Amino acid sequence: MPRKETIVELEGRRLPLSNLEKVLYPEDGFTKGQVIDYYARVAPVLLPHLAGRPLTLKRYPNGVGGMFFYEKNCPKHRPEWVATAPIWSEGNHRWMDYCLAQNLPTLVWAANLAALELHTSLSSASAMPHPSFLVFDLDPGEPATIVQCCQVGMWVREAFTRMGLRSFAKTSGSKGLQVYVPLNSGVSYEETKPLAHELALKLERRHPELVVSDMKKTLREGKVLVDWSQNDEHKTTVCVYSLRAREHPTVSTPVSWAEVGRCLESGNAEALRFTAPQVLERVEKLGDLFAPVLSLHQQLPESVEAEARPRRAVSGVRKKPAAEQVRRSA
Repeated sequence: MPRKETIVELEGRRLPLSNLEKVLYPEDGFTKGQVIDYYARVAPVLLPHLAGRPLTLKRYPNGVGGMFFYEKNCPKHRPEWVATAPIWSEGNHRWMDYCLAQNLPTLVWAANLAALELHTSLSSASAMPHPSFLVFDLDPGEPATIVQCCQVGMWVREAFTRMGLRSFAKTSGSKGLQVYVPLNSGVSYEETKPLAHELALKLERRHPELVVSDMKKTLREGKVLVDWSQNDEHKTTVCVYSLRAREHPTVSTPVSWAEVGRCLESGNAEALRFTAPQVLERVEKLGDLFAPVLSLHQQLPESVEAEARPRRAVSGVRKKPAAEQVRRSA
């Protein structure tokens, strides 16, 4: 069957778009054209979160029910105006050219490749050893849902509040919740990863009935995995405002802590499930709730002892012995 092409011009770039009527989300009849339209319309708030970051494309050429693949090396058939960055790959033992989504034409080009999901590094390409933020991925094991993730998310938030740090939440767009602590202060993964691990262990010790820090599937039933391992130079995390390849065109959506609290109180997991059209409405009304993650400068404390002052039981952490303190690198 011949490919149907439409030529569009964006910011002075001519771009052929193909098979816009192709259904990529069969349950909703959501087409490739609608995927491209979503990314084009959400671009004003999405692009700042993509800018300068190595981008991994998760492509679904035959829709969410078909085969998929991750594309780390930017396709060789890319337009000459698509920016790239050479990043050393430990797994492949070679340099790889990652795409950089610096502008609207590049974003639409990626969407036209059926790159439904956009996964980014926690670092910018120009400073790979230095994460811009610290991240916790809260992943529920059935029958737990995002409701239980909200409880754990509130504990994570409280712990960082005691450290004097602000944190921000977004849905994963799949089953869970993610908490970002913006740093933007030149810290290293050697500093962020141990602290993230220690906090996950403390939450697990304080709330063993709900929290697990080990990724073993056998330990996760009915609990929330506090995945601290994302804090690594060689890991990626789904970008805010990215579509997810689920049954419906759900989106990794920034949410307020008030919304997290209301979801927990109501017990309604659907309260934090947003599809592409709903996200566009939220952006029009609320703007980018995740904007401070890019601009807020915060210093990582020398240890987690700062958050261990006696508090009520929901603090999620206990005082850390001096011998176990996680200290900043010299």
